[in-house]
Amino acid sequence: MPSQQAADPRRRLPSVDRVLAAPEVQRLVELYGRELVGVQVRSALATLREEALREGGAGPGAEAGLAERIRRLVEEALGPPLRRVLNATGVLLHTNLGRAPLAPEVAATLPGLVDAACDLELELADGRRGDRNRRAERLLSLLTGAEAAVVANNNAAALALAVAAVAAPGEVIVSRGELVEIGGSFRIPEMLAAAGARLVEVGTTNRTRLDDYRRAIGPDTRMLLKVHPSNYRIVGFTAGVAIAQLAGLARERGLPLLVDEGAGLLRPRREPQLADHPSISELLGAGAHLVCGSGDKLLGGPQAGLLVGARELVARCRNHPLYRALRPSRLAYAALDGVLRRHVAGAPLPLDGLWPQPESHRARVAAVAAAVGGEVIEADAYVGGGAAPEAPIRGPVVALPGEDALLARLRAGEPPVVGYLRDGRLLLDLRTVAAADDAALVAAVGVARGTPG
Repeated sequence: MPSQQAADPRRRLPSVDRVLAAPEVQRLVELYGRELVGVQVRSALATLREEALREGGAGPGAEAGLAERIRRLVEEALGPPLRRVLNATGVLLHTNLGRAPLAPEVAATLPGLVDAACDLELELADGRRGDRNRRAERLLSLLTGAEAAVVANNNAAALALAVAAVAAPGEVIVSRGELVEIGGSFRIPEMLAAAGARLVEVGTTNRTRLDDYRRAIGPDTRMLLKVHPSNYRIVGFTAGVAIAQLAGLARERGLPLLVDEGAGLLRPRREPQLADHPSISELLGAGAHLVCGSGDKLLGGPQAGLLVGARELVARCRNHPLYRALRPSRLAYAALDGVLRRHVAGAPLPLDGLWPQPESHRARVAAVAAAVGGEVIEADAYVGGGAAPEAPIRGPVVALPGEDALLARLRAGEPPVVGYLRDGRLLLDLRTVAAADDAALVAAVGVARGTPG
């Protein structure tokens, strides 16, 4: 007489409690809770029972891959959590990968500032309420020469705040060639309208002169605005107005000049790819009354909007009702404080890794290439984030035979690795990978190629 287990092919499947007790599933329980994971365990087991009935029995390997199946079910229901990714694309300020990585020394200070209370708005000396902006203002003023500064939650917010506080409901004059669309389909004309100002376009798409601004100024004009074009370029028969000229006209007419620098470059840099990018300190020195830029681009900090300039104008921005809605969190302020102090000290930041010491970097690339069975070739890296889009940085990278399937396996690995394909080869640029992650990169490539070390 056949045993009950042989009669019912589902008997070999584990119980819900046994699956929940497995270490891999326990990690999911810690992330998502027993109730939600339990629902997906029952769903996975139900699928296995159906498969067992169709196939005439559940084999001894029925539990193999069960934890992975449950993880996929949970992530399909909730979406996967954020994961640390090794960016081997050669684009440092990669918007899809979170833009600027924080310096490890800054990141190491953050847990102690966010897992308990901190003195964000408290003066420890006398116990009185403080200003959360005070540290950033002092550091930004020191680094740029500005009279005052305020921080918003991104550059678009800084621009909108400045326009709302200083120009609305009046007119803002902008060159037609600078009415750009920022990433995520945010357009300058729409942002000005949302901030309550009326846009006045001057010049043409490719040529704008000082007299175009002069003729457009009227009784309702409240601001002149100049916008850095980011990764948008017009070449050939072009003309624009220098900041110093525009600032002179603004002073002559008693108007503020706001410059959207965009990338958060505090001071000039000597690298050829960035030498022509106007820094915030240079723009203020040329006469701009307000300058805004991003915290998570060339600054190398968290997402934030830096707004610096004349004390009276910055005060109007800080006191505007919108500022309460646009100010950053304590986590952003904590990261920004650490990054700005590294700028003051002249300490290295991840951006500097795009221009490594040539001999030691080539040796590093060669070592990784040998470890993964690849070769060293020359390829271009880029700053990213809209900065220097047509200024490649040539240097050695790791090259492997590759195709889309290998890229996909790398992205699905642990840790995920993002490289790129060129001419039938997978390229991995170590200039955007921390040297401390080389071993993890080598291991991930080995697994993706089926040759783990």
